[in-house]
Parts: sequence; structure tokens; C-alpha cells
Amino acid sequence: MKKFIIATAASLMFAPMVAIANTPEQSLKSEGFSLPAPVKPIANYVTWRRAGNILYLSGHGACEGKSVLGKLGQDVIVEQGYDAAQQVGLCALATIKEATGDLSTVKQVLQITGMVNATNDFTGHSLVINGFSDIFVTAFGDDGKAARAAVGMSSLPGNMAVEVSAVIELKGS
Repeated sequence: MKKFIIATAASLMFAPMVAIANTPEQSLKSEGFSLPAPVKPIANYVTWRRAGNILYLSGHGACEGKSVLGKLGQDVIVEQGYDAAQQVGLCALATIKEATGDLSTVKQVLQITGMVNATNDFTGHSLVINGFSDIFVTAFGDDGKAARAAVGMSSLPGNMAVEVSAVIELKGS
């Protein structure tokens, strides 16, 4: 009996570890993030549109009226812009969840278009939009990496510092 217990204990110690897959929300939570309530349209548009297994997200600021306001290179520094883009990313994820019912339905992020309200001489657009991209990679791993544009704008609605739209491929049809 003693040999059996020792053999069983040894086999458990050296058994291959089975990885437990986290859901996107569990991955976000483990990094200290939670999803806000999704944003509602404030004009004549929808926040998302689905065509087959492709989900198009309208341009998003932060949810719950928490957009950082101002112009990068004048009122807002890069680190604040990065944080603003993270909040926009969380809002976009809330919209995806509203549209699909479950973030686990995301197969991959296809495209991200990041717009930064910036002065003419500001050049850190990609550093700002990394905040959005990093949130999506936190949620979806490598499937959260997308083709991306990070561009400067002379202004954004409501003087938001950051606005982002995205195209998402969903699992199934």
C-alpha cells in the first residue's frame, strides 16, 4: 500500500500540467481591468454592425462619459493618452460583448484605426494607440493583434483625446 501511495504521488508530481484557458474577461480581470457599461449612440448611427462573422465597431471614446479631453502635445501627455486609449479599448470590448453576448466569440481582431487629437508637431500617435492595442492583446492574446493605423487629427468629437474604431472576426458564421 505504501509503494502505491508513493508511486501515485510521484506520478502526480511529474504529470504534465494541463493549462486552463482563461476567458477574455478573466484575462482582463487578472490584470486589474473590468468592463464598463457599453456606450449608447449620441447621434444618428449604431455603435456596431455585424455582417456574417465580421463585426464593425464605430469610433469609440471611453464609456460612461469618462473620455480624456484635450489635445496631445498641448493639454495631454503621452502617458495620459495611453491611459485614455486603454479606457477606449475597454469600452470597445464592452460593445463587442453587447453585440455578441460573449467576448469568447472573438476569433481575431482584424483592424484598428486609432485617431489622436493632436497638435501639428505631435508624433507619438502610435505610443498613444498602444494603450488600446495592449488591452485587446490582454483580452485575446495574439488574436488581439491587428493591422493598425494610428493617425493624428486636428480635433475629435467633444474634444476627446482618443477615438478608435475596429473590425473584428467572430468564430462561426
